[in-house]
Amino acid sequence: MSGAKSNAKGGQQKPSPSGSKASTKGLLPGILKGLATTAKTATKKAHTHEYPDVAPDLPPRSRGVIALLEENCTSCMLCARECPDWCIYIDSHKETIPATTEGGRDRQRNVLDNFSIDFSLCMYCGICIEVCPFDALFWSPQFEYAETDIRDLLHDKERLGGWMETVPPPPALDERSAEPAEVTAANKPARPTRAAREPREPREPRPAAGPDA
Repeated sequence: MSGAKSNAKGGQQKPSPSGSKASTKGLLPGILKGLATTAKTATKKAHTHEYPDVAPDLPPRSRGVIALLEENCTSCMLCARECPDWCIYIDSHKETIPATTEGGRDRQRNVLDNFSIDFSLCMYCGICIEVCPFDALFWSPQFEYAETDIRDLLHDKERLGGWMETVPPPPALDERSAEPAEVTAANKPARPTRAAREPREPREPRPAAGPDA
């Protein structure tokens, strides 16, 4: 009864000395293990770079920013239509090229006036680069184009064209790979004509039809 009354009064039993010794023994190896890990890591070479004092080593085909080769752009609007964020803006006009030969017809071509990309909306999916049929868009590893105002992230064709200097060259083809179809077709010898392959024999004249025919 006396033990039950003491528990009801709210007095908690004190932990036994053996339990405190066991917890101390389990804590000490953990501290020593942590100190050993710290000492081992302190002697290793750091893998971090002190940016911006040290430039990071980026992969050559990293997706930093989109560069524009204006000479290859025909204003076909394919990249702007396929962009899921609608962040590409293109303006162009038609220009008439007079015929170079007498009796020829004048030709028309699209002249690029404005090509802008809003990088505050771009999600760097690369669809515009993949669908461009004339190789006018490329990935550049350049990533230092932050602005203090979000409205300044709308870059025009002059800014996009300046990043073409940082675009790395394409990787070399595998020596065991097949030649592209365009190269194979260009190196294929011209097919001789039928007259050059089989000289025609002179045909015998047909007999004239008689009066009874």
